[in-house]
Amino acid sequence: MATELPAAIELRHRAHADPRASGDEEDTAALVVEALGAGEGVQVAKTGRAVLLPGSAGGPAVALRSELDALPVTERTGVAWASQSDLMHACGHDVHLAALVAVCRSAVEIGVPKPILALLQPREETSPSGAFDVVGSGVLAEHDVDAVIGAHVQPRLTQGVVSAAPGPVNASTDEFEVIVHGQGGHAGYPHLLRDPILALSQVVVSLQQLASRRIDPIFGAVCSIGRIQAGAAANVVPNHASAFGSLRLMRAADRDVALDALAEIVQGTAKAHGCTAELRISPCEPVLHNDPGLATRAQAWLARTPRIDVDTEFRSFGADDFAHYCGATRGLMMFVGLGDSAGAPSLHDERFLPQDTAVGLVANALIAGYLAAMES
Repeated sequence: MATELPAAIELRHRAHADPRASGDEEDTAALVVEALGAGEGVQVAKTGRAVLLPGSAGGPAVALRSELDALPVTERTGVAWASQSDLMHACGHDVHLAALVAVCRSAVEIGVPKPILALLQPREETSPSGAFDVVGSGVLAEHDVDAVIGAHVQPRLTQGVVSAAPGPVNASTDEFEVIVHGQGGHAGYPHLLRDPILALSQVVVSLQQLASRRIDPIFGAVCSIGRIQAGAAANVVPNHASAFGSLRLMRAADRDVALDALAEIVQGTAKAHGCTAELRISPCEPVLHNDPGLATRAQAWLARTPRIDVDTEFRSFGADDFAHYCGATRGLMMFVGLGDSAGAPSLHDERFLPQDTAVGLVANALIAGYLAAMES
């Protein structure tokens, strides 16, 4: 595979310099398909592609998945190949795509027994997700895919560490909107009003007990508010105030409990302040469960790979639509360490920029996943 890495890194730079938004990835897909050199494949999820590389023994295929889309982030890395638009590959998808190309081109060169389905997936960063549509398209069944393998860069792991943990490794996520309705008016006469901002502020504070007091701490939960919207003037209390957030869980059985508690806190807190409230839920991704057999066998292959240390426990309350593949067939998502140093840019940061060496590390993780699937 080493001979393919220079061209793969060049591809990474090209994709990084010219990113595309979720739902507008045709150009990126075409760039990667051209680099694969294995035909046009088929269109999936509107802007994605699936390209089949035959295996000498035939039989069920192993899908290797990489994501096409970038984020609405203005880049601040300063490299010569930085994006000049208001989009950025700030989640490592450019690295994943390059690694997939290196693996697939090597597989064609040396020949492999099981077919590989190169899955270039759109819309990982938005909802409804691209993975959900890929599964719904029937392309996995059409190519008799019995395992889907993915690998994601992770700055919270030390460089050279690859995690292949069995069971739940990424949280489910539901996004929600809270709208508190009150009685606005002059800020100098609060006794005549029903202040929706005060009520919403208490809702936000009270929601923090959802994770700490309603869900078993062994499994955990995260309830975060990312945006608050209210009013237009300092001396006017508005009639409405809104908050937007996400609820994340590591166990599917906790979802109904958490959503009931969310509604109870919102409605009860608003009522205590003389207001009413609406709660709107937008389901996004399920819990991502790694197949235990795939994870265990991948650990063994990773342990044989030079300059890679194996982690078997890393889990994240981030969410990934890869979870939909795990609900359709066997799935394995691995995490590839970039260096857990204090102050290092995180995923989705405007300064986030994995070193080019990450392409080889992600490629080795994909190979270990393929070999694990082939063994079974």
